Amino acid sequence: MDRVDAIVIGAGAVGLAVGRALAQSGRETIVVEAHPAIGQGVSSRNSEVIHAGLYYAPGSLKAKLCVRGKQLLYDLCASHGVSHRRCGKLVVAMTEAEALALQTLRSRADANGVPVQWLDGAQARALEPALDCVAALLSPSTGIVDSHGLMLALQGDFETAGGMVALGSAVDSAVLGQGGGLHLIRMADGSEVAAREIVNSASLHACALARRFEGLDKAHVPRAYFAKGNYFALAGRAPFSRLIYPAPTDAWLGVHLTLDLGGQAKFGPDLEWLSVDGPDDIDYQVDPRRADGFYARVRHYWPQLPDGALQPSYSGVRPKIHGPGESAPDFRIDGPALHGVPGLVNLFGIESPGLTSSLAIAEHVAALFERSSP
Repeated sequence: MDRVDAIVIGAGAVGLAVGRALAQSGRETIVVEAHPAIGQGVSSRNSEVIHAGLYYAPGSLKAKLCVRGKQLLYDLCASHGVSHRRCGKLVVAMTEAEALALQTLRSRADANGVPVQWLDGAQARALEPALDCVAALLSPSTGIVDSHGLMLALQGDFETAGGMVALGSAVDSAVLGQGGGLHLIRMADGSEVAAREIVNSASLHACALARRFEGLDKAHVPRAYFAKGNYFALAGRAPFSRLIYPAPTDAWLGVHLTLDLGGQAKFGPDLEWLSVDGPDDIDYQVDPRRADGFYARVRHYWPQLPDGALQPSYSGVRPKIHGPGESAPDFRIDGPALHGVPGLVNLFGIESPGLTSSLAIAEHVAALFERSSP
């Protein structure tokens, strides 16, 4: 039977970043991925936004890891030639009530150490003349990134450090703590591999997979929920140079305008809770009829959005660990101190800002293993 120091399950942005950190610390590490290529899951279906860290409760993992991860991400993009742009973002209020909510968001940004600038309606329109709002927060450290280019850079660093990505390698289950503290990972093809450390970064599959870990108390595995976000693309060029976000509600940042590195605009995501048994049952098709809701929401801040300008684009699904109407919880990065299993870290509910936070999550996971080492 093969034996390695560490196995990371899932070759999305977070899994690759974690594998990179472990390999660079001197561990013999394999990242296993069920798909035939890296980044084919959640990491391939997002807004590609580098988040500033405005929204998250001060002191939370989301706040700390987003702010730290943002800086690490910009540094890596610069050093590795990953395409990105620090374009900035405006979070806009349409009413005086929403402006009060923006003041709360401003206070949260200050507490998280995130630079923001308050703008009245005229100042916001001076930056983005097509915008309609009564006030806005300017976030200059928000940006966009080529997420696949980022993952290729992470994979390159990982392999340079001696790591190996095993594609088309689905994990079926694991038996934890077998002989000398080793964990036995059972692959879907019937093969087995032993490792001292396992990181479950399986995203949409993380909760279901953790329930198949013999030796882990199921009380430490949250229930999985799936929330679909649909995107529509703008036909023609957008009259905006920055990202535009409406004032947020708790677990959803609203239908926002984002730009890709070519200047093409897309709107989304909306929020569609799914009733499916698991990730394999998800339908990623975008229903063109959902466009009506997009027009209504976008015209709150861009009244001149032309009729017929929105085309169905793509969708993504967030690996949530809370249901409709519940407050959005923090990231769950469950290490040995929580569940009592040495050498195991489960990553649950790693949705936005997971891409931005990926390098900081990797640092955090590596630190958990170091603290739990004998």
